[in-house]
Amino acid sequence: MYCTNCGKQHGDDARVCTNCGKELPRIIPSIPAYLPQAILVTLCCCVPFGIPAIVFAAQVNAKLAAGDVNGAMASSRRARIWCWVGFGSGLLVASLYVLLALAGAAQPGY
Repeated sequence: MYCTNCGKQHGDDARVCTNCGKELPRIIPSIPAYLPQAILVTLCCCVPFGIPAIVFAAQVNAKLAAGDVNGAMASSRRARIWCWVGFGSGLLVASLYVLLALAGAAQPGY
């Protein structure tokens, strides 16, 4: 890691530049929050499974800001799982609805 003030190279665990005394920037990993996906799943597919997806997605950035990288990764993983569960259940319900509608339309006398 390099100091943004003087350019001196430091190890990855250094907090303060030994040359100029400035605090070195922390490298925060990019962790996906899945918030747009969680909102879309909630609005379009399945509300009961979309709400936990939104809750976990909202926790990602707060945990990153607090420095809890492992907690942010766990919340991101849970948000992704709830998004897929909500999408799959919404797809299943829509498929069953279409099948029942086609079966009802095929009945004679209607």
